[in-house]
Amino acid sequence: MVLKTSSEMRPSPYVVGIDLGTTNSSVAFIDPRRDDWQVETFAINQLVAPGQVEARETLPSFLYQGFEGEFPKEALRLPWHAEEPKNLVGFLARDHGDSAPGRVISSAKSWLCHSGVDRTSELLPWHAATDVRRISPVEASASYLNHIRQSWNYAHPTEPLQEQDVVLTLPASFDEVARELTIKAARQAGLQSVVLVEEPQAAFYAWIYGRGDLWQQSVSPGQKILVCDIGGGTTDFTLIRVREAKDGKVQFHRVSVGPHLILGGDNLDLTLAKHLEQRLVPEGQLEPRQWSVLVRMCRRLKEELLGEDAPDERTLNLPGRGSKLLGGGLQLDVRRDEVEKLLIDGFLPRVDLNAKPISRSSGFQEFGLPYAPDAAITRYLAQFLTAHRFAGLSEQEQQQEKEHDPARPDAVLFNGGFFASAVLQSRLLETLSSWFPDSTQEYGEPQVLQNDRLDLAVAHGAAYYAMVRRGEGVKIAAGLARTYYVGAGQGGSEEPAAVCLVPARAEPGERIDLKKLLFQLRIREPVQFPLFVSSTRLTDNPGDILKVDLEQLRKLPPIRTVIESGKKNGPNETLSVQLHAQLTEIGTMEMWCGKVRGRAAGSSSSM
Repeated sequence: MVLKTSSEMRPSPYVVGIDLGTTNSSVAFIDPRRDDWQVETFAINQLVAPGQVEARETLPSFLYQGFEGEFPKEALRLPWHAEEPKNLVGFLARDHGDSAPGRVISSAKSWLCHSGVDRTSELLPWHAATDVRRISPVEASASYLNHIRQSWNYAHPTEPLQEQDVVLTLPASFDEVARELTIKAARQAGLQSVVLVEEPQAAFYAWIYGRGDLWQQSVSPGQKILVCDIGGGTTDFTLIRVREAKDGKVQFHRVSVGPHLILGGDNLDLTLAKHLEQRLVPEGQLEPRQWSVLVRMCRRLKEELLGEDAPDERTLNLPGRGSKLLGGGLQLDVRRDEVEKLLIDGFLPRVDLNAKPISRSSGFQEFGLPYAPDAAITRYLAQFLTAHRFAGLSEQEQQQEKEHDPARPDAVLFNGGFFASAVLQSRLLETLSSWFPDSTQEYGEPQVLQNDRLDLAVAHGAAYYAMVRRGEGVKIAAGLARTYYVGAGQGGSEEPAAVCLVPARAEPGERIDLKKLLFQLRIREPVQFPLFVSSTRLTDNPGDILKVDLEQLRKLPPIRTVIESGKKNGPNETLSVQLHAQLTEIGTMEMWCGKVRGRAAGSSSSM
């Protein structure tokens, strides 16, 4: 199956942006045929209760597998299904899943980027009931996209989603495997014309669109913008530099992205739930069903007690154990200052700019995901800003940065459900300003750029980006934000080496040929290509060879294959090859070997 990009097809009637979120997904679209085109939200039809279908602006990213006879006949019928679906997706899946946690899948997006497991294997639900069919994170993600596709097609029967230009969002920190698997999920859902865009970029595109013609009054050349995107499952940092183009207009360059962190609103919910569980059952644990309900209640408690005009206290009522649903419930008073101390000080502590994350085991290992070892988001942000202090600056520009510490951003765009709380926004901004006291005294706090709807901004920005691809709107120049390497031996040396394959700054469509290096490739036997990535070594050039330093390079899953070529002349045969790579238009990376005839100049390595 060939995945076509939108540039290979005639322009579609609509362009569509899909935010495939960890806890909620959303869709936006534009009708380019209108001269006064606007970004619109697509309301997704879904079951919100048995027998009740409603169109909602978001689709909770939950999948529930029921059992025979669990619901009345016809209660799960969707408008576009002749038969009732086997699996539930959306609001009913999330809400009903509280009563049967072994049947519900959540956080599939976090599993999609879990490099410690086979992401294509049947893993979910993680703690599945015995009669539940486990599915892969890819299949779960495809289920959400397929539901979106069918809901769209029901509303647009003559203009199906699979025939529109679709922009699908993903964290900037997703590795190449997670990007490929996201495309695979789209294919499984029947979506053909798909490109990828990073979520922080999409959020910034939403800000540009939301400001209309006034955005140029909010930024100026020379500034650096921090996009701080914290959703339900991930924390994503991105730096965008503002430059002046040759025509005098403002131009944006995405220059850095942070590491992948499974750290977000879900972690706050789990932390609060663990804390309250200790108060409810000091020497024991809640039943799985009670725990699931508690986590859900903690999500609401967090939003209410960290929101505007928050009450001083709320009472939590938890259902009883087993059959004691009535009369055996648990009750607990929860104070606002208790929640603030636990969550604000725990996740956004006041730290110094030189702080680094603490290496320790996550407290939620039983959930299977590789949660960030340190819950302190401010430590990760401090490390990111200092590591990318000069990102996107030439040597001459670095020498000119004397007015203030170049690690300081001039503006901040908050995005993600985490920042729906003004209290959390305020604490992060306060901590950020404390790192640069001289600049704050002279220039004030970094300017805050606001999106009206944090839950819809990424989908809206993705739809806007689709128009940018058609030559309309304001483009963010975004070369590759990381450097990719392939492992190889050096002339019989046992010391592993890494060869720079695709440099940071590479542009989509750009081809890289390592012409000065000759590799010896074993054929007709299993071989593997070790792969590495770095978000800090951003100046290496294609063909540069360096020692494998795991403090600077992070391992990716290797490519394993058997290569057949030419006539069989015996075992242990090798071919002389050169490596080639390309960053594709859809946001993934391709690598291939090219056979070299005769002798070639340059150093030789083995694979």
